[in-house]
Amino acid sequence: MHLDIITPDKKVYNGEATSVTLPGTDGQFQVLNRHAPLVSTLSKGDVVVDNAGVKHTYTIDGGVVEVLNNKVLVLAEAVL
Repeated sequence: MHLDIITPDKKVYNGEATSVTLPGTDGQFQVLNRHAPLVSTLSKGDVVVDNAGVKHTYTIDGGVVEVLNNKVLVLAEAVL
C-alpha cells in the first residue's frame, strides 16, 4: 500500500509500506494491505512503518489518518 505522512511544514514519508501502526485516540491500531476505508483521529505517539521487514518510527503530536483505496494518508500536527 502507499503511505504519506505529512505535517504542515513538510512531507515526512512518501512510499510503500507493508503495515502501519498508529496511535489512535482510543488505542493503538494497525493498517495492513487492502484495509477497509477508515478515518480516525490520532493522539501523541509513535507511527511505525514496516516496509518488508524494515521498520521506521516517527513520533507525532496528534493528527488524523485516512485509509482509502489502498492508500494511507497521515496528517500529523508535528513530527517530534
